[in-house]
Amino acid sequence: MATLATPQADRDAIAAFRRDVIESSMRALVLVDFWAEWCGPCKTLGPILERVVATYAPRVKLVKVDIDKNQLIAQQFRIQSVPTVYAFIGGQPVDGFAGAVGERELKAFIDRLLAAAPPGGPEEAENLEPLIESGNQALAAGEFAAAEEVFGALSEAAPEDPAIAAGLARALTGLGRADDAAAVLAALPEAAAKDAAVQQARAAIELARQAGPAGDLARLRAAAEAAPGDLEAGFAYAQALVGAGQRDLAADELLRLIALDRGWNDGSARDLLLKLFEAQGLADPWTVAQRRRLSAILFA
Repeated sequence: MATLATPQADRDAIAAFRRDVIESSMRALVLVDFWAEWCGPCKTLGPILERVVATYAPRVKLVKVDIDKNQLIAQQFRIQSVPTVYAFIGGQPVDGFAGAVGERELKAFIDRLLAAAPPGGPEEAENLEPLIESGNQALAAGEFAAAEEVFGALSEAAPEDPAIAAGLARALTGLGRADDAAAVLAALPEAAAKDAAVQQARAAIELARQAGPAGDLARLRAAAEAAPGDLEAGFAYAQALVGAGQRDLAADELLRLIALDRGWNDGSARDLLLKLFEAQGLADPWTVAQRRRLSAILFA
């Protein structure tokens, strides 16, 4: 029996879950017991689980997850009450139940799963959505190191999954490692390379290469404000804003430059803004709102 220890950071919990549950379920049926110290029924079910699973070893493995110490994992699997038990085979949650059950009922549950889908095959994980979502949440929060840990771990289980490769590439890009990010995408098969998430990650890489270093934003801003008609100074400020990840201010400055002279420097301001849209996602509400602002300028 394995117990997930209290993680020092969310990425440690993700890595432990991948190792103890996702990877282990390629070789055995893994029962994940979501429990809490304050839960009375958990104290009833816990010993029954341990006793029954021991009789099926090594075909069945038990992993216990304290929801108070592993809140991210509990949230991703939408645990609403404890005890809740999920069964994993081949990297996927295939069944589960909530509440305490008796030994006879638990044995019937295990026997049915082993008969219907015996573990041990060569299948790769196919249902990693909760873990992928946790990585995407880290990306959205700008926690690129945490996102790299999550997607890096997931890529070991599913190296050709476009969502995972795209997430890893975006994390690496956020860490200033655009070349490493490009290498991740280049390793994908042709079909996966056409995925929308991969295209968005590729746009983020191109954007990072086009953006200028964040540098002294205060100085660049002062230069742009001192000479509002100096398009070169304004563009340098916009590039620095993009490099610093300040998309709202970057969009404001680029739109201002486009309004002044949409054809300046072969449309550089417009091209950078469009690349910013592509990296953000064309269907993203922020992009939709900024495109309306751009249309108002172009068709005024």
